[in-house]
Amino acid sequence: MADVSHTRGDIASHPDVSEMRERYDRVLGGRDVTLLDGPVFLLGLYCAVSPWILHYTTSQPALVTHNLVMGVAIGLLALGFTRAPERMYGLSWAFCAMGVWMIIAPWIVGDSPDAGVVVNNIVIGVLAAVLGLLCAGTAARSTTRP
Repeated sequence: MADVSHTRGDIASHPDVSEMRERYDRVLGGRDVTLLDGPVFLLGLYCAVSPWILHYTTSQPALVTHNLVMGVAIGLLALGFTRAPERMYGLSWAFCAMGVWMIIAPWIVGDSPDAGVVVNNIVIGVLAAVLGLLCAGTAARSTTRP
């Protein structure tokens, strides 16, 4: 019978040790920002379905489409933050701009929206702006300075 027991040894003798350490450092370099990806995705999901939750699909059809598109965009941004954080966290400032747009959108896109619709978009916009600022700040802290 063959000996299949694993011996513990030092990985320093592995031929690809430098490449593995470099990749490990690169993967863990920006992972402290992933704590924000979940809330960003949930915010996008809520933004997309909020017209049906708050029942303003018949009174504000333009705002329904707007919130659906913005929610999908926020969700895709969150997925991009998760998939390629080193490339996507530069878009954190765009996420802040999306938050500001969500705050003013009921008056621009909507047709005399009621208080519930306005408050809903203001809450979504403020959360998006705050999460965008947190993403930008965390990404700036996690990047290495030369």
